[in-house]
Amino acid sequence: MTTKKMARLLIIIFTFALSLNPFLVLAKDAPHEIAGIVLGTNVKDYPEFTQTNFLKEVVVTDWHGFRKGVISYGTCKYIDQILKIDMKYQDKSKEFYQKLLQEFREEFGEPGLWNGDSFGVMYLWKWKFIDKKGDHISLALQYNGKNSNETIGNVVKISYPKKIEEERLCFVEVCQHNINKTDAKLREELDKSDWSHFVPR
Repeated sequence: MTTKKMARLLIIIFTFALSLNPFLVLAKDAPHEIAGIVLGTNVKDYPEFTQTNFLKEVVVTDWHGFRKGVISYGTCKYIDQILKIDMKYQDKSKEFYQKLLQEFREEFGEPGLWNGDSFGVMYLWKWKFIDKKGDHISLALQYNGKNSNETIGNVVKISYPKKIEEERLCFVEVCQHNINKTDAKLREELDKSDWSHFVPR
């Protein structure tokens, strides 16, 4: 196939692809930047940023009967300490949820709080504890059959709610400190906001 024919074929294929998605727009000047922050650049190019967030996350998959888990840990007061664990069971069935709930009740007693709905779509029972160290622990067992805004299937969540709040407050304090120590000239530049910052370019 000649180069000209190949180019023509590529144009036809690309035009067909665009027709399948009417919202896809080909533009040589597609936006890559908002507020001076550019897609594809290294985050370390922006030393003015404070921290990532008061919690960082790692993901585990195919882990002891769980298809996925999200582990959240501290970055400020409780650096690298795991403060929250959300684990999604491999078995997504309601029957499995009922078995889990029975096991949880036998292990921890009756849950203290119901946060599910009355339609049988979302089941969510919660337990609250104080451990030997005096730390507050929250435990939740959730089943979701249809709500697309939540994980479908069965999820267990365990966390230190008070430590998470302390972590958040520590993070806010650090952010404020970083703002206060920012060079005055740079602060003045960062405080300037106009349409060039508001509209992607």
